[in-house]
Amino acid sequence: METREIIMNRVEASGLVTIDLEGFYPKEPFKIFDLKDYLFRGLIIREKEYREALKNTNWNEYENTNVAVMCSVDAIIPVWAYMLVATYLQAIAKNIVLGNEEKLIETILLNNITNINPRDYAEKRVVIKGCGDVKIPESAYLKITALLLPYAKSIMYGEPCSTVPVYKRK
Repeated sequence: METREIIMNRVEASGLVTIDLEGFYPKEPFKIFDLKDYLFRGLIIREKEYREALKNTNWNEYENTNVAVMCSVDAIIPVWAYMLVATYLQAIAKNIVLGNEEKLIETILLNNITNINPRDYAEKRVVIKGCGDVKIPESAYLKITALLLPYAKSIMYGEPCSTVPVYKRK
């Protein structure tokens, strides 16, 4: 007589909901708009020449992309210089962020997290996945925790088979 053992998936049976923050990572292409290419002698912005150079820029290359606006050299950039760039990018770019590639990715990632409905996690035991192929900024973990805190029954960090408790409603 053969005895059959039923294999039970304890993780699945536990009712845990896993959130993988890699799913919020931006998937759209991005470009850098570097003001260094518009500086006079690599030092300053001269308004008249800057305005003319912006008019002659091929803005089509930024269409439907996420754009990080920055200056990669040590120069004093007046605030209005960034504002002028925004007037050209606003109608064609998906997102415009002041900063480098990492800042752009972080900003979009946080926006994507903010767009979830935290009520979908009401009274649920949530695990925020901790390991993955993509580096997730710590600010994303902070954001998802703050967003879910009023709703989730509990929040854990790690993998469903090995978690660190972060919060448990009393």
